[in-house]
Amino acid sequence: MTHRPGLDPAVAEVRRAVRAALAGIAQGSTVVVALSGGADSLALAASVAFEAPKLDLAAVAVTIDHGLQEGSADAAAAAAAQARALGLSARVVRVEVGADGGPEAAARGARYAALAVEASALGAAAVLTGHTLDDQAETVLLGLARGSGAGSLQGMSPVSTVGDGLLLLRPLLGVRRATTRAACAAAGLEPWSDPHNVDPRFARVRVRERVLPVLEAELGPGITEALARTAEQAREDADAFAAMIDETIEDIVDHAEAGISISVPALAANPPALRHRIIRTVVAAEFGESLTRAQTLEVARLVTEWSGQGPIDLPGCRARRRGQRLEFTARSGAR
Repeated sequence: MTHRPGLDPAVAEVRRAVRAALAGIAQGSTVVVALSGGADSLALAASVAFEAPKLDLAAVAVTIDHGLQEGSADAAAAAAAQARALGLSARVVRVEVGADGGPEAAARGARYAALAVEASALGAAAVLTGHTLDDQAETVLLGLARGSGAGSLQGMSPVSTVGDGLLLLRPLLGVRRATTRAACAAAGLEPWSDPHNVDPRFARVRVRERVLPVLEAELGPGITEALARTAEQAREDADAFAAMIDETIEDIVDHAEAGISISVPALAANPPALRHRIIRTVVAAEFGESLTRAQTLEVARLVTEWSGQGPIDLPGCRARRRGQRLEFTARSGAR
């Protein structure tokens, strides 16, 4: 009797994660795999190639060539070739990367915009990315360092949207980076090593190569997993908080001429955290603008410390107190 070797544990772990993520996609749909050629996205592509046909899903690998380093076109072509060898359709898209927000943010924005365009052209139901548990931990640390508040603790969501509501799935957020590398090795796949992933000019690289190892050495092992668990718990809290805010807004907010108004007594009755979140949510929903903490506190003083002060100019709108209502109206030419 011929002995059949068991499935490699790393391959099995990645496949389980992908299977769970794809389970909610309607049969007959198409999904897009964002494939950089690195170990994370390559392990993801291999698992999608295995799992998607069993769920009656078509899968297309899309490799974005940012053109930021010599040989990027060759690396993109090699990634697409490996995807085709796995049985996936594959295409390479070249993008132009601007400078807004720094090189990392600009590249990320260009990448997601291109993925959304390709997914739309394919009629795809979702885009899958290879972000791992290690990426999640790095994201949480970067957010904390930038003072992004409690929102930074949420990290990346396993399910979110990009572009005009396109579903974005991150199946590997519970999988370690070492596991994706082991999965590639077990499957005979050759990941591309992006030089930018070891370039200390980038904050994420410094967190990965310097900060996390120091934390592990000084505080003990398990820091990466702890940060990822914190993100998951923070998202659960944020979801509950968001639902509470939506219910409160329905009760205390009314449409007004050229804008929206909130009951001052009702807003004042809420704890500061909820009051501030309501103000930010209303401005974002009605005018498509984000308020800084300083701006939010200034508006809140119209509720709790009002002594007749006049309107406050904000991004896209103006806030003012009128009797027992806090009004937000569009600024001329802002809407």
